[in-house]
Amino acid sequence: MKLIEELKARGLVEALTDPEIEKALEKPMTVYCGFDPSARSLQAGNLVSIMVLKRFQMAGHKVIALVGGATGLIGDPSGKSAERNMLTVEQVEENKKGIRENLARVLDFEGPNAAILVDNYDWYKGTSAIEFLRDIAINFRVPQMLAKESVKKRLEASDGALTFTEFSYQILQGNDFLHLYDTFGCQMEVGGADQWGNITAGTDLVHKMRGKTAFGLTFPLLLDSSGKKFGKSEGNALFLNGEMTAVYDWYQYFLRAADADVIRYLKVFSMKSLEEIAELEKQMKANPEARIPQKALAEELTLLIHGEAGLKAAQGATQTLFGGDVTGKTAAELETIFKDVKSAEMATADVVGKPVYAVAAAAGMFKSNGEARRMASQGGLSLNGAKVDDKRVFEASDLIEGKVAILKQGKKNNFLLKTV
Repeated sequence: MKLIEELKARGLVEALTDPEIEKALEKPMTVYCGFDPSARSLQAGNLVSIMVLKRFQMAGHKVIALVGGATGLIGDPSGKSAERNMLTVEQVEENKKGIRENLARVLDFEGPNAAILVDNYDWYKGTSAIEFLRDIAINFRVPQMLAKESVKKRLEASDGALTFTEFSYQILQGNDFLHLYDTFGCQMEVGGADQWGNITAGTDLVHKMRGKTAFGLTFPLLLDSSGKKFGKSEGNALFLNGEMTAVYDWYQYFLRAADADVIRYLKVFSMKSLEEIAELEKQMKANPEARIPQKALAEELTLLIHGEAGLKAAQGATQTLFGGDVTGKTAAELETIFKDVKSAEMATADVVGKPVYAVAAAAGMFKSNGEARRMASQGGLSLNGAKVDDKRVFEASDLIEGKVAILKQGKKNNFLLKTV
């Protein structure tokens, strides 16, 4: 299957600037995508762009990842309802380091077809305002700029509160394309659907200034079946940086993917063939409770972003959540794993030396001592993965690092006990 056909089959083509793209891609081409350094790590939503670049690279095309060190100081109005807070040069520089590391996990920056990493601050830092207006901005017409969908939406959403700084963003991104065309022979830019106006600013500029055809490809913004933006976990961004988003949370996000979403996610993110994905879909329909596609997705993306050690840690944490075995887990890890279950804090003196069932009742896990005691005597109460009877006393060693313990009622009802 040709690359463009596979991208379409995977739902990764929203629009093309020119139908000739399909023919042009029959030969090796240089393609670029930009990344905004607004945080010190990329988010799961950025992974769509990264995987598109990866597919181009694997198909033999040269790929460029552009980190917007200059444009990141301004802010892209696309998809925004208000102007974002300005970052300092120091903040952008620090964020760039994290993004470089993120990209290197997925793209190959070594070998004969190594990806190229560039920073547009390198070609803007010496440009004066006069040079910008005379040499770059003069090539853009205000009516055309106002007609861009991203600009029109922003003007409507903010009652016209669009600054000239943001308005000029498309000029800078358009000039990025021209610079990459001149420097690397780059002929195509790819990006999310919200980047259409910025991408066409570049293709138009290359055509106007160099008399050559440049191409653009956009892919749909990825939403889940409820219409929520992909990569947001309970309102929080899902970062590729393991310090900003725990590996366990990354793994669980994909493991919890809805049946209505998981096959689409596999097509976008997985390197499995479409035939393999179709087989996973059949297995899901035959046995949805097994969540086979979700496990495949979570394992592949955790391995890709966090490596084998990260995958093993995430799987171990999942086993702890459902199996209750806390062996080898730190207090901090347990608090992360069990952060979404019911919890309580108690004084250590009210825990150690007391019957486990009494502690469970005092913590609010049961309605009464009697109910807790009956559950323990019937083998339905566990402490740190081991069943306890109504005679078992809480020992100091039961508190992991003297801070936490995991209680469980039956097979599923976990409870996080923290001591102070």
